[in-house]
Amino acid sequence: MKKMIMLLLASVLVLSACSSGGGAKEGAASDPNKKEITIWAWDPNFNIAALEIAKELYTAKNPDVKINIVEYAQNDIVQKLNTGLNSGTTKGLPNIVLIEDYRAQNFLQAYPDSFHEMTNTIDTSAFADYKIGPTSVDGKQYGVPFDSGVTGLYVRTDYLEQAGYTPEDLTNITWDRYIEIGKDVKAKTGKDFLSQDPNDLGLIRMMLQSAGSWYLKEDGKTPGLAGNPALKEALETYKKLMDANMVTMTSDWSQFLSAFNSGNVATVPTGNWITPSVKAEASQSGKWAVVPFPKMAGNPNSVNASNLGGSSWYVMNMDGQDTAADFLKQTFGTDTQLYQQMITKIGAIGSLKAAATGPAYEEGQEFFGGQKIYADFAKWSEQIPNVNYGLHTYAIEDILAVEVQNYMNGKDIDSVINDAQAQAEAQLK
Repeated sequence: MKKMIMLLLASVLVLSACSSGGGAKEGAASDPNKKEITIWAWDPNFNIAALEIAKELYTAKNPDVKINIVEYAQNDIVQKLNTGLNSGTTKGLPNIVLIEDYRAQNFLQAYPDSFHEMTNTIDTSAFADYKIGPTSVDGKQYGVPFDSGVTGLYVRTDYLEQAGYTPEDLTNITWDRYIEIGKDVKAKTGKDFLSQDPNDLGLIRMMLQSAGSWYLKEDGKTPGLAGNPALKEALETYKKLMDANMVTMTSDWSQFLSAFNSGNVATVPTGNWITPSVKAEASQSGKWAVVPFPKMAGNPNSVNASNLGGSSWYVMNMDGQDTAADFLKQTFGTDTQLYQQMITKIGAIGSLKAAATGPAYEEGQEFFGGQKIYADFAKWSEQIPNVNYGLHTYAIEDILAVEVQNYMNGKDIDSVINDAQAQAEAQLK
């Protein structure tokens, strides 16, 4: 067990070998009601902006509480948390920290006494079901679910029209149909249908979750690549996409954004958090729509809904833990007005079910031809299959990224999967 924990921590930039996972005794709260708390998060235009709204709403009712919001890059937060918790103390760490859902189990299982249990603080049934798995351990709730990574297929309506299609023709379709239409659009308009970074397996990740499957077995620890029909079909579908001569290849985030902002690609299948980036090119207003995410044709479990990314809030066991827990309860845990403002001001969709209605969600978006995209995303989020991301998402993707390229270059699909399984079993013991 100790060896496995050391390996999983190495996959998230740990700097030293894992200790007993403790630190709770040294860092235990002596003043849980301390009125000054610090929060760590990344992305000033999204997470930090949401925090500022929450801070304003909370301090209006609790003026005696001082809230410090500190921005770090996500990788820096991961490194600082691992370094601090490995030292056996919470000194220097925040009262509240934002952790990506794919990484949450690494921290919760490696440092079980360092995070404040929120089971009796929030109502887990009030949040989207798929968010509870990554934020809980053994039936105990630790995270307060935050943003939804519910996916959609963003489409250029003008390019579709030139090729004789409408958004309805891409609604609730399979990936096979998507490829057929993509080839036709490319032939008639000269525009690629999507962009793809070969080192980023987000598309495969979305396909997997649409079928209620993941890289790991249900225990969240054992590699489950071999004998995984959803993974096999996802890889086969991915290769069909790459072989269809309709993909703009990219190598980083800026190139990904440029691909659709420049008008070079006709669709973007990804999480709803891309909406502000799509809208950043004002000249394209009225030329976009969003339809449900495609599903895999050969998998009976696959649905036209999935998730990509997303994160949740966690309280550290240290001075101020009760104040921090109350802040989360009164804001992201229950305040529907906060979520309305998040939609209106920053276009951020949360995972609190009660917040999925209201004027902000029902407002037609001019940029998307008057479509009520936020109401649509809220509806699709209810259909996302719940999967256990477990401990090794990124460690396995490091292995798969190499094997996927081998597959693109002609290696047999079964050999690709079996070799990836063997490598994962060897590395993640």
